[in-house]
Amino acid sequence: MRFALLKGACCAGVAALSLSAATAQEVTSEDPPAEDRSAETAKPWQPLADDGITLALSYTGEAATNVSGGLRRDAAFAGQVYVGADLDMDRIAGIGGGTLHAAITNRHGESLSALALGNNTSVQEIWGTQNTHLAILTWEQKLLNDRLMIEAGRSQANIHFLNSPIYCNFQGNSGCGNPTFVFKNSNFTYFPASSWMIRAKAEVVPHVTVHVGAYEVNPDRKRANDHGFNFSTENATGVIVPWELGYAREGERGGGGLRLPGHYIVGGWFDRGDYADPLRDDQGGIAILSGRDPAVHKGRSGLYFRFDQRLTRPDPHSERGLSVFGVAMTNLSGRVEESRFFDMGAVQTGTFAGRDADTIGFMISDQRFSDLAMERMRAARLSAGGNGNIHRHEYMMELAYGAQLGPAIRISPNIQYILHPDQTGAPFRTRNIKDALILGFKFTIDAPTLLSH
Repeated sequence: MRFALLKGACCAGVAALSLSAATAQEVTSEDPPAEDRSAETAKPWQPLADDGITLALSYTGEAATNVSGGLRRDAAFAGQVYVGADLDMDRIAGIGGGTLHAAITNRHGESLSALALGNNTSVQEIWGTQNTHLAILTWEQKLLNDRLMIEAGRSQANIHFLNSPIYCNFQGNSGCGNPTFVFKNSNFTYFPASSWMIRAKAEVVPHVTVHVGAYEVNPDRKRANDHGFNFSTENATGVIVPWELGYAREGERGGGGLRLPGHYIVGGWFDRGDYADPLRDDQGGIAILSGRDPAVHKGRSGLYFRFDQRLTRPDPHSERGLSVFGVAMTNLSGRVEESRFFDMGAVQTGTFAGRDADTIGFMISDQRFSDLAMERMRAARLSAGGNGNIHRHEYMMELAYGAQLGPAIRISPNIQYILHPDQTGAPFRTRNIKDALILGFKFTIDAPTLLSH
């Protein structure tokens, strides 16, 4: 057995941006008055702030070991270094409302799901695109008194759409940094594998926004040896167009904010890139048995509803309180791996006396496999001499505690449980994979905040 848990503590992150950068853009409650500010709200070290440059440097690590179930006992660690900068082009060049965003990541380590669980969804959301990568290079322009925002350049759909800071109180990829269904059923681009993109977000009436984007679909951008600096569109197969209509009631900076903020969003996607058939090969046979290339199609779409709502907040100047969230997703068109997805959860911020920034959360997700995926899995099982008793649903659960250790370090031990793991990683296994119990540990270190002390 491997003891990767001993290689280094472990793990956090949004399957995307560093938490410091993400939370800076997602403030949903008013700033506390000065006399109530704690060490957790300390101002990060920013030596170039007066010149219009905000720096980001963070490390996220995630470790996991299965103490029972799966294919075999094992452990794994995955980590990410995030280096970024936001350049205020108004201050630098007099271009009002303009910001240049840039970020590079280095991801390293291994996936416990790939090594030992055999299921299709990682229990370490930071795993993926394991190299040094240009993740973000975009220009953002705000117009009409900031009611309209346009951003274009090199980035990913999943850090702009179907994303919420509340998801990343967890480590498993069924919810953090995005509900996993969208990656199984579309060419939704994911961090840090950047490609050409453009998006626009507008506040049409108070509290109501419309958000739409277009992202290049290019299989070259997802190759293990791609570093993100190749800007060619030579092998692009199309675009994916995500969209969202959102209603938000949130706090206002400087006081007078809402005690119980909430967000309610209807969204979806139109995928016009090539994709592989989940069952058939290019001659109409079953690809997993024939060994031939899968049939290639173009055109898929899906729909989702998601929300998060603060239920309790005894003190309007504190983040203590209970929030709930949920996501429901379904496929609308195309030949897909999964037919629907649900997840729901709750997060309590402020746990024990003096631990106002700590969180405890629980979430559960339900992936329902399509008829095409079920036929593929049964065919592989039967060809190996097993039976066709394949579970249609995979349930993933997580209980996580987030502890703020000073202003710059956050750790999150967690327990995950997978009921009915699918056999994507072991298709010719003759019997069901045992339900898996996983112990995880995730941490984040924010360097600018750390250097300010």
